[in-house]
Parts: sequence; C-alpha cells; structure tokens
Amino acid sequence: MFMWRNCQIIKKSKCQPCLFRVSGREETTEICELSENSDHSSAESDGESEPEQVSVYHKLLATFKTVPDASNEEDDESESEEGDESDEEKTGSEESQEGEDGDHTAGEEDENDVQDQEEAKDTAKQMLGQEQADGADTSSDPKHGASEEFTDVKHESEFSLETNFMDEESGDYNADERESSSSVMVSEDPFKQHMSKELEEKEIGNISARAKSTFQLKWPTLGQLVFSSSLQQPRTFKPDKEADLKWLHLHKTLESTWPKVNSQFLSTLTKQNKHPFTLLQKELFCIMNRYKDLFYPERTALGNGEEVRHAYCLHAVNHVLKANAQVLSNNAKRRDQKPAVDDDDDFRDQGLTRPKVLIVVPFRESALRVVQIFISLLESGSKKQIDVSNKKRFKGEFGSDPDEKPPNLKRPEDYEAVFAGNIDDHFRIGVAILQKSMRLYAPFYSSDIIIASPLGLRTIIGAEGEKKRDFDFLSSIEILIIDQADVYLMQNWEHILHLMNHLNLLPLESHGVDFSRVRMLNLNNWSKYYRQTLLFSALQDPQINSIFNKNCFNYRGQVAVRNVPSIGSISRVVVQLPHVFRRLEAESSISVIDARFQFFIDKVLPEYRDAIMSHTLIYIPSYFDYVRLRNYFKKEELNFTHICEYTKKSGISRARQFFLKGEKQFLICTERFHFYKRYLIRGIRNLIFYELPTYPHFYSEVCNMLTATASGEEATWTCTVLYSKYDAQKLAAVVGVDRAAQMLQSKKNVHLFVTGENE
Repeated sequence: MFMWRNCQIIKKSKCQPCLFRVSGREETTEICELSENSDHSSAESDGESEPEQVSVYHKLLATFKTVPDASNEEDDESESEEGDESDEEKTGSEESQEGEDGDHTAGEEDENDVQDQEEAKDTAKQMLGQEQADGADTSSDPKHGASEEFTDVKHESEFSLETNFMDEESGDYNADERESSSSVMVSEDPFKQHMSKELEEKEIGNISARAKSTFQLKWPTLGQLVFSSSLQQPRTFKPDKEADLKWLHLHKTLESTWPKVNSQFLSTLTKQNKHPFTLLQKELFCIMNRYKDLFYPERTALGNGEEVRHAYCLHAVNHVLKANAQVLSNNAKRRDQKPAVDDDDDFRDQGLTRPKVLIVVPFRESALRVVQIFISLLESGSKKQIDVSNKKRFKGEFGSDPDEKPPNLKRPEDYEAVFAGNIDDHFRIGVAILQKSMRLYAPFYSSDIIIASPLGLRTIIGAEGEKKRDFDFLSSIEILIIDQADVYLMQNWEHILHLMNHLNLLPLESHGVDFSRVRMLNLNNWSKYYRQTLLFSALQDPQINSIFNKNCFNYRGQVAVRNVPSIGSISRVVVQLPHVFRRLEAESSISVIDARFQFFIDKVLPEYRDAIMSHTLIYIPSYFDYVRLRNYFKKEELNFTHICEYTKKSGISRARQFFLKGEKQFLICTERFHFYKRYLIRGIRNLIFYELPTYPHFYSEVCNMLTATASGEEATWTCTVLYSKYDAQKLAAVVGVDRAAQMLQSKKNVHLFVTGENE
C-alpha cells in the first residue's frame, strides 16, 4: 500500500544571503536558483524557486513518475613550560599594572554573565589559538572563490546515478548472472537482507514503544556486550570464527584492496594465517556488517583509533558501492525493458535524497584521514589509480603544514594524538563514489557520503525561524557514524542533539527525485527504523548513552560494549596524597546541580576560607558551574582568580603567577581549559574537584601537578572530591568498579590514601 504521512503544504520564497559567523570571520553561503527538476541542487546553496501554492509531494503525486534531468599557540606553550621562572622576575610595577583588580585578573571577557553562557557554545577554534586553527581553512579565502563555499558542479553528469549504467570493467558488471549462480550467498547478503526487509505497522509500533528485550554476552576481544532489540527474541550471537572476505559479502573491489590497506595493523602471525582483520576489527565489523547499532566506548586516539576508523570506513564504502551498483543495474534493466512492461516496483532502490552515509568527525584532520582511507579502498590491485576530482584542493584545505607546529611543544601523548594536524572544527564536504571514480566537494544532493563536523552541520541546518536553512539532505541517511563522541562534550554537545532531531525527516522539496524509484520505507517515513548508528567514544558518559538509548530505532537492534574498569585512574597518581570523597544527596539528576552548589558553599568552602588553606585549585567540569561559582566568589569578595577556555593569554599568565606566589588564595579552573591547553599549574597545595572529571585520566593528571617546593610540604596537601549517586560511571572510572559500588552503597565520606603508584 502506498502511504503518505505528514505531507506539508509548503510556500516557497526567495532567500536572501545569510552570514554565519565563526570565530570572528564571516562566511557566506552560495545562493542558487533551482529549476523544478534540477539535478544540480546543493545542500551548500539551499536555493528556493518561485512561490508555489501546492507541496512538491502533492504535485508529483498526480503524475507519480518523474524522471530527473541528467544535469597563537607558540607563545602559550613557551609560557607553560618555561614562563614560570621568567614570570617570577617580572617587575612590581608591571604586576601592579596588569593585576591591580584581583577579581578581574583572569580575563575581562568574563564580565557579563549572559555573554559567558553564549561563549559556552563556542567552538574549539577559539580555544586552541587562532593561528593554528585557521592555518588551513581556506574555504572562504578570496583566492578560492570569494567568500562562497566551493562545490564541484563540473562533474554532475559524470557522477549522476540516474543517467549512468554499469561499467563493463566494474566489479558489478553482469551482477545478475553472478547472483543467479550463487542465489544462496545473495540471500545471505546483509545489505540486501537489511534494505529489503518490509516492516509492518505492528512492528513499527513495538519499536516506537521501546519495549526491548535485552541479554548480555561476553566476546573474546570486545568483552561484555549488551544486546537489545524490539523485534528479535534474545538468542546467541557470536562473532564469526573465520573472517573470510567472501562470506562477509564485501564488494568485489574491496575484497582485493582491504587486505593491503589494513596490513599495517596486522601482526606477522595474522598475515601468515591470511586473516584480513585484527581481533578487534573482526568483532566490530561482525556487528557493523549485520547492520546493528553499535556503541563502542573504548576508542582511544593513542591506541585503537585508526583500527576503528579503518573498520567503519570499510563498512561505509561497502554499503555505498552496493547501493549504487543496485541503482546502476536497475538503470540498465529499465533501459532494456519493453515499453509495454510496467512494473516499477521492482526498481525501488533509492531514498528521497541521495546521501546515504553521514560521518561526523571533530576536526579537518579526521576528515582527511577518512577520505584517504576511502581512496585506498577504491584503488584496484593494479598500478592504475582511481580518478579523484578536486583532490589537490582538498589537501590544501584539510591538510596541515608540519612546520607550523613549534618544535618545543611538551604535551601528553594523548593530547598530541587528538590535536594532530588541522584542528579547524567548522567544515562539511560531500563525497560521491561511482564505480572507478570519486568526487570530492560534490553538492550534498549529489553526494553518497557527507563528512562534517557538528558545527559545520549546525550552520547549515540552522534553527527554527531562520529563512536560510536546509536539512533535507539528512532525510535518507542509512548509516550514521559519530566518531570521537567524547570530543563533542568538550566542544558543544547541543550541536549533536540538534543533528539527531533533524535526521530522517520527510524533505520539504523533491530535489529532482524519481518517485517511482523511491523505496516504500522512505515514502512511509520509516527511514529512522532502518538507519544504522555507529557511535565511537573514548569513555562512557550519560549524555552519550542518552543519544544511543533514545535516538536509535534500528529494527535490527542495538549492541553496546559495557566493560567496567577494575582499576581506576587514581592508581596512576604518583604523589603521596590523601583523597577525601564527600558524598552529596540529590533527588534527581537535575536537582543535583543546585544540590552540589549548596553543598559546596555550606560544607566545603568554609573549611578553606582560612588563610592557612592557601594555594587551593578548584577544578570544575561544567562551564555553567564555573560561572555560578565565580560570581559567588565575587559577591563574597574572596581572594581568588580564575581561568577558563575563553580567558586571554595575558589573563592566563597573570592568574598562574598570582596563584603561584600566593597573592590569590583560590584558582578556579574549568575542565575545558585543561582539555585544550594542558598547562602545568604550579603552586597547588589543596585540590578540590567540584565534580568528577569527564576524562578519568584527568584526575591523575591534575593530582600529579602537586609538586613539593620545600621539604615536608607533602604533609599539608589535601584533595577533596564531591560526588553523588548520579556520578556512578565517573566514580568507577576513577576509583575502580568495586570500590565505587561500596562508596555508592555507603552514605559516609570515604578517605583514600595513595602512595606512589599503589592505592
């Protein structure tokens, strides 16, 4: 039965150019006028045609068949490592000029509280220094096409799915003959099983009601897994014993290229046994290839990050190649079809818009690595390379200059891994793949894969009431990949929530679609029940868990890795330090914010008001808690200074010096400042964690900043940590799961003492 749901009457009007402001620079969006059947529409341009009184859906529904036309960090670093000694020698007059007003020494930009809350939604570009962040961002450079975003419109017909047919040299040529000779293997192809499944109204109701059955299994490498599904009954689900590429149903091109591309991660023994996957990749790909949703919270930039990236890139390219091969094959069938035959239901092979895969990554460097893997996967075994359009421009805008990085940087290894290369976080790029060619900078409605940052998507999706916005290109996303989700907690998590709210909605315009080729699941507005979501993070966090639990509706079910840390990060504290964990009570996860503030000013702060308790660092994960506490300290006229991710370089230097010399009793510091800067704060004697850190290893890093400057100082050091029952995951990551369970059951304060590297 043909179904139309939530069809809307849309009035079109011409848009005026809209400016998006990011980090003080203006970036205009290209404006195009689109014809009714134009195949050249671009998500970057979001053009609209003349006003109409009837929705495009209603208009096309009358004919039903419509065939589209074929148409400056260096200075900060030196201050961090070497500036303490030189800063101590500053003249008294210089200090008095810079820091006369103690309450305002950490940056005048914090004066206005309303401005503070707006600043909390800024991006990493401002935090890491304008020089490094803007180094390779030339998308709005005048020499690259004025201020308009660049999209490739030259290769439209070459990469059009509607007007191309299967190439005889392609691995998919004569696919029908191969399928008929191996019907058993075709029937087991996960792609065809997943996309050809026809759900019923009752099943959709069960998924929407979230009545899931769950069961747990333990896999050799991934560990403890939690499976949940609204349709399938609990059953044993084991990883494939043999990772035979033929039985994994990879596209023929990938069968030959994947072993070579992935060889860098394989051990000598694995290569000898001709296993093309590492143990981790084999289990991850087993879940991906069955089109189940996946949450893997153990992806680390230093460890397995590139292994994971290669695995999901293989899955994405495999999905796109199969989907496009199906379309091209059906094009040939329709071309050879007799005019009298009218059975278009056999050719329903597309969504309402072309983009199938959305990959969300935090920085341009991550996008660069993804595209490089795509190119490697598509290159055949021969010496002939695939044709990549606009490759030079892509390298110029997404690459980085190794000489830009100062040689004297001294940061932890995980910092160097996360912030390697071009760390600009405002970008989006469309990628089209057709047989032996790849097109970079394809207009979104002519793209198969979209790679973007949360900020890059937010500026095009827009907000309610804005005239210049577009999110139709998200209507038919079949695979959503969110990589390095933990980094978005340090950027702006609201961008991720905004994205999830605009996925798989009915488009407001047709964008040249041939409705006779659109799958029924898309016409029924059931796309979200077929969308696979792959979520990778370095940690488990309630906000990330919420996305996976509330925004994933895949009828195939969900798989979450739920390993618990047996040893916490407190074991890596190398200084002798007593740790006091103070529990606060709250009725809900919302009221805990106010409860923590009240507990701090009533119970904790009075103990530190005495001048004896000087050199006290207060570590605050939430920027809003930081603003609230800073304002309270100002009101009470306490002797303090403060630094956050928005504090200017001069303010940071002054605050660190005042704190080191004891001129300021308290130093309030945000977690995002530590994430983006990793400065060593000297002179700490008393440490207060207003809330447990988001990253467990930050706990040991901050504790290890306590270094004795005189004999016997260790005896006076203190460390106080505030926690509640809603901090269970963070607590387990810091003290270990067994001790965390005991602490959550008991309502008493817990005193721990760490000596060296042992608890």
